[in-house]
Order: sequence, then structure tokens, then C-alpha cells
Amino acid sequence: MDHYIVSARKYRPATFDTVVGQKALTTTLKNAIATGKLAHAYLFCGPRGVGKTTCARIFAKTINCLQPRDNGEACGACESCRAFEEKRSYNIIELDAASNNSIEDIRQLIEQVMIPPQVGRYKVFIIDEVHMLSQAAFNAFLKTLEEPPAHVIFILATTEKHKILPTILSRCQIYDFARMEVPDIVAHLKSVAEKEGYTYEDEALGIIAQKADGGMRDAMSIFDQVASYTQGHITYKKVIEDLNILDYEVYFTMTDHLLKGNIPAAMLLANDVMARGFQGQHFVNGLAAHFRDLLVAKDEATLPLLEVAQSVRERYRSQAAQVPVRFLYRALKICRQCDQNYNTSGNKRLLVELTLIEVGQLSAPDSDACGLGPTKILKPLFTHNAPAATAAARPAAASAPAPQVASAATPQPAAVPKATLTAQPTATPQAAAAPMPSQPRQAPAAPQAQQVRPALRTLSIRGARQQAQTTTPAAASTPAPVAEEVTEVRPFDEQTLSYHWYRYAAVLPQEQAAQAGRMKNIQPVITDNWVVEVPVENEMVIPFMQPLVPGLTAYLRKQLHNAQITLSLRIIKKEEQRQVYSRKEAYSLLIKENKNFQTLVKALKLEMA
Repeated sequence: MDHYIVSARKYRPATFDTVVGQKALTTTLKNAIATGKLAHAYLFCGPRGVGKTTCARIFAKTINCLQPRDNGEACGACESCRAFEEKRSYNIIELDAASNNSIEDIRQLIEQVMIPPQVGRYKVFIIDEVHMLSQAAFNAFLKTLEEPPAHVIFILATTEKHKILPTILSRCQIYDFARMEVPDIVAHLKSVAEKEGYTYEDEALGIIAQKADGGMRDAMSIFDQVASYTQGHITYKKVIEDLNILDYEVYFTMTDHLLKGNIPAAMLLANDVMARGFQGQHFVNGLAAHFRDLLVAKDEATLPLLEVAQSVRERYRSQAAQVPVRFLYRALKICRQCDQNYNTSGNKRLLVELTLIEVGQLSAPDSDACGLGPTKILKPLFTHNAPAATAAARPAAASAPAPQVASAATPQPAAVPKATLTAQPTATPQAAAAPMPSQPRQAPAAPQAQQVRPALRTLSIRGARQQAQTTTPAAASTPAPVAEEVTEVRPFDEQTLSYHWYRYAAVLPQEQAAQAGRMKNIQPVITDNWVVEVPVENEMVIPFMQPLVPGLTAYLRKQLHNAQITLSLRIIKKEEQRQVYSRKEAYSLLIKENKNFQTLVKALKLEMA
């Protein structure tokens, strides 16, 4: 029985012309040899199985050839070429840096550098997986790599260029090897199959090339495996059985089911796929790749991006003509979301099935614009027209008589307007586009001081604060000064003042957000002759707030119906500054001031939130 040699070694290229998929690099190396412009150090980097070591060996053999050909290739007949082919050449030394990565190994290499070549002109050192060298080995190698003897050339090969020291990279000519394309791999597999006497189908070789992911060595290994399984008759069906790959037919059929909205058939097909041992994530990713290929096949300009056999390409073109582009965009988005959520999902099978249901609903006539399913949803149980109800309630509130003052013996809280406890309704687009009119938006009637209990006062101010924080951008138009002159002088309290103060802060534009935020943290105070004192922290705040004074004064005069209102900015004294307490500090302070508070907490079994 003859010794078996795997195809990756048996059909390894021996000349530059037989190297597959690296035309630019091989041409550059051949030209350098022909002109005699050889560097002292080269770095070949790229993915596995793309020809780095092969090109290094061909390069080493060619530069030592005693009778090179006119096309830049080695003759293969001289003593140097024969010694290389018979693996007895002392001019070409290969070192595996993965297992010889210590400083002692590098020192031995440096000693061999001093020995001149016996036959040929150059002594070539090929160091494979050079990124595996230790830090000390790299440092010991630096000087020799920078200034080697004239008869020495280093060729370094690696799959992880980023792990190599910059000082090493700067001393080398760097050649980046690209992944091989599917057509190049298929063409090489055809030539190997013909030399071996195998029969094959183009679709089968295309599957092998795609499985190899751009590496010729991987492709040759898979080719040998498939050839052994099929006994030399390489068919598409046998290849997907041997490699456990989902057939194109599965995705074509699934797409047909989803386009027709046939969810039961799609779920049965998915169940069959997962019963064969495929993970749901693998199936969904394959379906997403199929949608991508359909999207590519819809345009002749992008059709070359479809790396499949010609017969399969025609089938993609046929199905792509039946699938709307909008469907493909949405389906790709849904599949991507499934892939992102798969690992964290508690029920992975249900996630896959829900994904198929969502994609199947995209072809429905009532699918929404986002591609997340139909627009038919359950109607809410309670419906109301909030803006209409508010508009209808305003005239009634304006015509209603003022509430009577409650008796001192039996105090009753006055009815607080609902608007003081809820957020401001969103303004219409017309109101958002135009500045504030001369007649500002009518605020709900503020409660009178003698009609409101202290608890309700706090709630009303809190509602105004919440309203200021939740006002939508549509309502945030610049408040213009009120042009209408106010002549009357009505009394008002601090609660009503605070309410309109926060209302004004809520409608300040975005460019005055800083002033609005500062207003929300200020509590204005009423003094003599209707002077409203605005306490500020320091002198730096006064020029910051001064531009708001004219417009704010006119607004408050109009809303409070008091023509004598004036604003005065006052710096807070140090003893007046309020201390900010934490929850624990506030709790301790309450207990200290009111001993019954702790008794109440214990009786009701309350806990601090």
C-alpha cells in the first residue's frame, strides 16, 4: 500500500505561477528578484491557509536558483533547486517559533547567521508563527534583524500581526495576504479533482469553498474528507450530509412559506431542522444570510457578491424577483434581533418560532412601517378625548363663581383645580411653531390663600414642578413679554406666585435650559408693595438671571392681575442658606423635633424607602 499524502501537501504550489489567489504579492516578489532589489527582512501576515509559508519557500528557492528563468521562476534543475526539493538544503532553515520561542533558541539562530551559504547566494531563515516569540527573544533578535550579514534574508510569517512589536515591524517589508475568494478555491479544487480522477458537481465544490472561509488548506482538508465519504463521486447531497450543513432547499422553502404567510408550515420545517441537531441560532443566522443573498440577487450590479454556483445563482435570481425589498429589510432586522437575544433567552425554541411568526406577518397587507408585525391591536378599554375635555372645561371654570370661604370652626379644603396636579397638555404644532401670543395661555385659576390647607399648598407647588419637568418640546416656545397693559391690582399669595413662576420656567426654550433649571430651584418671596424678591446664591448668578426679569415681570403681572409687581434679585445670606439633608438625616431630624413621629412609625411598621 502506497504512502498516502494529503492533497494540501501533495498539490502544494512549487512556483509563483501556481499560487492561488495572491497574484499581486507573487508579482511583487518576482519583480524584486528579477531586479535584484531584495530586502533583508520580510513579514508575511494573513489568515491561516492562504499561502504564507508556501510563498516563503518558493521565494527562498528562487533567490538561490543558479539558473533562474526569464519569467522570474526557479529552474528546478540546478543543484540548489534539487537540494531544496529533496529537503537537504542548508541554505533554507525553517524555525517554528511556537515551539522555539525562548531566548536560547534565538541565540542559536544568531550563531547560524554567521555561517555563509554553501551553495547559492543567500541563506534564508523562515520563522513561522513569529508572534509566539517571547519578549526577551524579540529583544535579542532586534539587532540581528536590523543589520544582518549580506548573505542572510529573514522571512517572518504570522497570523496575528498585532502581537508583533512595532520595532520588529519597522525593520521588515510587510506583505498582507488576503483571504481567497470562493471562485479561486473552486477552480483549484476542480483541477485537483481532475488530477485525482474524481467526479464532482459544481454546487458541491462551492459548498466546500464556502465552508473553508477563505483558506485553501482548509478547503483541501474538507475536499479529502468528502472524497473519502463519497468514494470519489462528490455530489451536493453527499457533501451536505457529510459536513452536516443545511441545504439551500431548506431556506428556499422556508422563504416561500413566509412569503405566503403559511406560519404552520414554517414552524413544522423549523422543527424538522432542529430535530436534525441544528441549533436555532444557526438556523436563524442561515435564514438571515439567505435573505441577504436574495437582496444581493435583486440587482445585477450586486450579483457578483453572490458566491454560489451558477445554477444556484439562477434560483436566487428567480426567488428574488418574487420577494419585495421592503420584506427583506424588515426580515433581516428581525433575524438580527433574534440573534442578539438568543443567548440570553430563557426559551430559545420559542424565540425562534416567534421570529418566524413575525417574519411571516410581514407579507400581510396590514403590516406596519417598522416591520414588527400587523398594525391590528386590541383597542383600549377606556377611551377619552383629553384635549377636547380640557377645552370644554375651561369656559365652565371661567363662568363658575368663586368658592365660598370655609368657616373657621369647621375648616374644609377648597377644591384644587385639576390642572395644578397634572402635566400640561401637549401644545398643537401651530402653537409650537409660533412664539407665545400677547394673551398667554390661560392657566387654571390658582387657589386663594385662605381656601387652601398647607398640605394642599405643597401638593399644588409640587404639581407645578412636575408640570415644568414634563412639558414637551412642542410647548417650549420662548415666552414673549406681555404687550397688553395691566391696570388692576389684585392680591395674591406665595402659592399662586410659585405656581406661575414654575409655569414660566417650563416654557423657556432649549437655549435657556440653564436659566429654567435655576428658576425651578428658586422659591420667590412676596415683600412690601408687591415686590417679589428672588433669592440667589451669589453675585455671579445675578447677570445670569437678569435677562429674564423683563419678560418674567410682564408675565406675572398679567397672570396675577397686579400691575405693581416688580422683581428684585437678592443674594442669600449665609445664615439663610438651606441645608440639604439626606434621607437618614431628615428622618433623624423629624424624630428629634417630634417624639410622636417615632411612635407612629413603630405603630404602622413603616420602613424608610
